[in-house]
Amino acid sequence: MTDTAADLDQRFSRLQDGDIDVVILGAGVNGAGLFRDLAIQGIDCLIVDKSDFGSGTSAAPSRLIHGGLKYLETGEFGLVAQSTLERNLLLRNAPHCVEALPTFVPIFSWTRGIWAALRTLTGSTTAPRSRGAVLIKIGLALYDFFGSRGRVMPRHRFVFKGRALKEMPHVTPKIVAGGIYYDAKISRPERLVYELVKDGLEANGNALAANSTTLISSSNGTLTFRRPDDSAFSVRPKLVINAAGPWIDRVNETLGASSHLIGGTKGSHILLDHPELVRSLNGHMIYFEADDGRICLVYGYLGLALVGSTDIPSADPDNVRCEEPELDYFLESLRSLLPGLQFDEKQVVYTYSGIRPLPASDASSPGLISRDHSAPVLEPQAGRPFAIISLVGGKWTTFRGFAEEVADTVLSRFKRTRRVSTQQLAIGGGKDFPANPGARKEWVRTVAARTGIDPKRVGALLARYGTTASAILEHGSAYSDAERLPGASHYSFLEIDWIARRELVVHLSDIVFRRTTLAIEGALTMEGLRAVGTIAAGAFGWSGQRLQAEIDDVVNSLAKFHGRRLTDTSGQQPAEARI
Repeated sequence: MTDTAADLDQRFSRLQDGDIDVVILGAGVNGAGLFRDLAIQGIDCLIVDKSDFGSGTSAAPSRLIHGGLKYLETGEFGLVAQSTLERNLLLRNAPHCVEALPTFVPIFSWTRGIWAALRTLTGSTTAPRSRGAVLIKIGLALYDFFGSRGRVMPRHRFVFKGRALKEMPHVTPKIVAGGIYYDAKISRPERLVYELVKDGLEANGNALAANSTTLISSSNGTLTFRRPDDSAFSVRPKLVINAAGPWIDRVNETLGASSHLIGGTKGSHILLDHPELVRSLNGHMIYFEADDGRICLVYGYLGLALVGSTDIPSADPDNVRCEEPELDYFLESLRSLLPGLQFDEKQVVYTYSGIRPLPASDASSPGLISRDHSAPVLEPQAGRPFAIISLVGGKWTTFRGFAEEVADTVLSRFKRTRRVSTQQLAIGGGKDFPANPGARKEWVRTVAARTGIDPKRVGALLARYGTTASAILEHGSAYSDAERLPGASHYSFLEIDWIARRELVVHLSDIVFRRTTLAIEGALTMEGLRAVGTIAAGAFGWSGQRLQAEIDDVVNSLAKFHGRRLTDTSGQQPAEARI
């Protein structure tokens, strides 16, 4: 494998005279997807992020892989067609992270919203406040049509009130009907971003990746970066890709190319520990209009209920968090939709928020800003011999298609041709994933026999990591899979040791927030965090002072950005790490 820090250090040492084809600034899903595509085509790339891979906007989605049903009413049919195709491809290429999600749409009238929808289609800046049965039926039929390429899920169903309330018994009886269609959800988007980077590194021996690395200067075609150990390195790219999301304009300023490309909006979400709600959803998402006409959603996620999202203009991606009015808005919306259930703030175990890197727009409503993507080019000028391509907009679902479009532009500029399409290429642990229940059972049986691990546990790790699970279980470590984290016993010491040593981790937060779902599940305790830190300290040789600083950083981030406070009830000091 080529995903350890030592392997990457060797690659950096081979960087001749700092010359490289492409530098990608920003390792969110768009940057990581492009890095993978270009590396596969034989382009020598460096991807850099000031924080961790997938740590910005890409870590704050609604965790859906969807075609964008609501984009039909703004006439973005091309975006819906691309999104539904990419959704279908991801269900095949990343089956360890992406799975089908049946979705229920409650309908409160028969004909409302038709004229408003027609006005929106013809350019009105006011979206329909309410969408009746006629509109939704037409929308779902169109959605099926656009999703027909590579179809992997059933067509929609339309049900009248009686049947709808049998299927969703806690939904308000004010509905007149319901629609059921299929989209998909992604359980671990942050891991998938890392896996895209890993795939790129494995595809091209000259590819480079650097997280927690800061661009400190751009001068006469030379970019200089500072790494986590305070060392610096410089490169001279032929082309720069600005994939910094909501930070795009700031990065362009650093590159000496002023721009005004981004007009972001904040999307916040909450997670509820509400077993009765999760059971009542019966594996479905409810996609509904709040009382003010905005679209909300709720579905089961890792045993919790995920609720989102807001759409508020914002320009401060470094300090974004779910505010109290947003939390109250979600709870009130749920009370109105599901009057038979109780909701209060005590059920909220985690909150998160991110800035969507939408294009600058004068739309009167944030919901009307296009979710499509573009890649404007700033050509070279005096003092800057490289062009800059900025990745503006887009959505999680379409990252592969967006990457392919931009990669083809890069190849054309370099007068090179595409070697392979990424349409059918599995991602990370999706490679060689067993294609059906019988094959999955055989895979689990084989790995269980080889490792001596209980088949049920092997199956759980296959669902979490894909086929990478076999390498994790065979990882030579001082820890065993039988040793489990306090408060989060579904994670083992062995897993954490693998992640720390093999997955380009720099900080403890990389493990807690992105390589695992420990933070978002709400199961992490102070004792569990201390155990994760101890394992990481053994992998990296951290001093006791460094380990405490890493633990403090996670605790502070959980409290400041996610509404989660860890309390130390043990009074224990970190145990001695096993080397």
